Amino acid sequence: MHPVSPIRKIFQDVADRRQMFRMFDRHAQRPNRWDADASALYAGEWFEMSERDHDHMFEILPPFWMRGDMFAMREFLTGSITSIFFALTIDGEARHFHGYCDLSDKPSPGRMRAAIVDRESRPVKAMTRTERLDHIWSATHDNYRGYAGERWPEPSRGKRTIAVYGGNRSTQPKLLDDLTDEEISAKLPVHLRYLPDAIAA
Repeated sequence: MHPVSPIRKIFQDVADRRQMFRMFDRHAQRPNRWDADASALYAGEWFEMSERDHDHMFEILPPFWMRGDMFAMREFLTGSITSIFFALTIDGEARHFHGYCDLSDKPSPGRMRAAIVDRESRPVKAMTRTERLDHIWSATHDNYRGYAGERWPEPSRGKRTIAVYGGNRSTQPKLLDDLTDEEISAKLPVHLRYLPDAIAA
C-alpha cells in the first residue's frame, strides 16, 4: 500500500546533514522494496536544509538541470522521481529546501516551489496532524518504526507503524495514523508540541 503523493512538508526543523541523508530514503523499510513502484510515496515530500548542505549537494554531481533558484539532481531515486533543491527568499530571508518531484510531470518543480513559499510564508506557525505524524516518522530511528506485516490484520498491512510505550518498560508497535493526540504530543520535541493545529491546504 504505497499511494500518497500530494505536496507535503515532512520535517519541521532545519535538517542537519545526518537527518538530511536519512530523509532522502525514509521509506527504505517499506515492504516489497524492489517489487513495486514507490514513486507516489516519495513525490511531493519536502523539508528544509542548511545552505551549506544545499551547496554540498550541488557540488556532488553536475545538475540534471538548473532553473533560476532550483536545480535537479542527475541521479533518479525511482522511476522519474528525483531530488530538486531550492534556494528561496521567503520574507526577506534566504532559505534552502529539498523536495522530490516527478519529472514526467514537467510543472511539478514549479508547483512544489509555490507550495513551499506558501507554507513557509504563513504568519502563524502551526502544524496539521499529518505534518505532526510525518515529523515523528522522519525523526524516529529505523529501529523504532516500520511497516505492518503479515501478523497485522489485512487492512493494516503495508501501513506505517511506530513503537509506543506500552507500560512495564516495554514498547509495542502501533499504526502511525492511529496515534492519539497524547501520544503525538509525547513524541514531538517541546518546541513543536504546543503549536496550534493548521488547516490542511
